[in-house]
Amino acid sequence: MILFRSFLILGAAVAVSACQPVVPDSGGGVVDPGRGVGFDNPNTLAAREARDAQLTSAAVPAAPAVGTQSLPPASGTPSAAATRPAPATTAQGRTTPRAVSNPASLDAELAQIAAQNDAAAARGNSGQAVLNASPSNAAPVILNNPGISDENSFDAVASRESIESDAARLEANRQQYQVVQPTALPSRASSAQPNVVQYALQTRHPKGTRVHRRFSVGSAAKFQRNCAEYSSADEAQIDFLARGGPERDRRGIDPDGDGYACGWDPAPFRRAAGN
Repeated sequence: MILFRSFLILGAAVAVSACQPVVPDSGGGVVDPGRGVGFDNPNTLAAREARDAQLTSAAVPAAPAVGTQSLPPASGTPSAAATRPAPATTAQGRTTPRAVSNPASLDAELAQIAAQNDAAAARGNSGQAVLNASPSNAAPVILNNPGISDENSFDAVASRESIESDAARLEANRQQYQVVQPTALPSRASSAQPNVVQYALQTRHPKGTRVHRRFSVGSAAKFQRNCAEYSSADEAQIDFLARGGPERDRRGIDPDGDGYACGWDPAPFRRAAGN
């Protein structure tokens, strides 16, 4: 029985192995073993090797030579001729860094140039010396500037004011104080034109109440035409009263006979006066 089971297990293992797909060998048939799958094309491999050979065999160009030129000695420096390197230009038109044979001479020249620039800046700054920016520099002091007040500085005020000076100033202000007595209101100049405010307060009937007789022939068209000539109802009422109104309506601007021309209303004037 045990032997029969062993044969069954062995047969099952053989059947399972027969069903597995065949995995190709990554190194089999490859021109360049060790590089993996995908390098089995001879043309691709040859192009890659040629490129690698070109990159590894490219010679690095040598650094260009550095030349020098002589400079005249700067003032205040030793008379020995200092040398300054001249820029060397390569075949591509690029310049290489210049070598400094005498750093002390170069520093002296740079200091001279800086002094000349400061002198030129001072001439353009009303003769004042140039203050280069630096965290160690103190804040500049502004002198004789009347536009800046020091009233908020307790030290400045305390240095020039005292209790006695305050009392003297208050006494001087009291002596200059003058009381202006009220006077009568100026009288309004008389005007030849009627006063609509006075007319509104003299009348009592509301707007639209017939008080005066009017002729109604063509009154509507005449009313619209003539009232359009005035810029406001107050102006129309003034002209209406000046032409003999409210008894007469020479221009037909009070067709309903209430004594108010072009829709003028006396109610706002009466409310302002408390009537």
